[in-house]
Amino acid sequence: MTTLPPPDRAPTIRVTAMPADANAYGDIFGGWLMSLMDSAAGLTAARRAKGRAVTIATDGMHFHAPVHVGDEVSVYAQLEKIGRTSMTIQVESWARDRHGEETRKVTEARFTFVAIDENRRPRDVPPAA
Repeated sequence: MTTLPPPDRAPTIRVTAMPADANAYGDIFGGWLMSLMDSAAGLTAARRAKGRAVTIATDGMHFHAPVHVGDEVSVYAQLEKIGRTSMTIQVESWARDRHGEETRKVTEARFTFVAIDENRRPRDVPPAA
């Protein structure tokens, strides 16, 4: 496996993988990791939409390497495209083992969100400030 550096920006979310997040072999559940990625994308979407936004799709979820109990997981979300009511966000997760400095990309996916109003109906994403 080729070791690459993680993105050169602050992660959207950073957590430590705990035993409750893993199977009997100490590998983290894919659903736990996907939930973190959805949360990171949601934070990015809500910030850009200046309000509530909801997930409508996940495309291209790829698991590249396992995450183990004790690994530090950093999730990076970046706005890729803005439509009238929707936003596409590219998300990568990287892991670092707790006793070393080696990092590895463990997952990546593209999430699509729609900005919604107080009645949960789609609304326009406001122009960039």
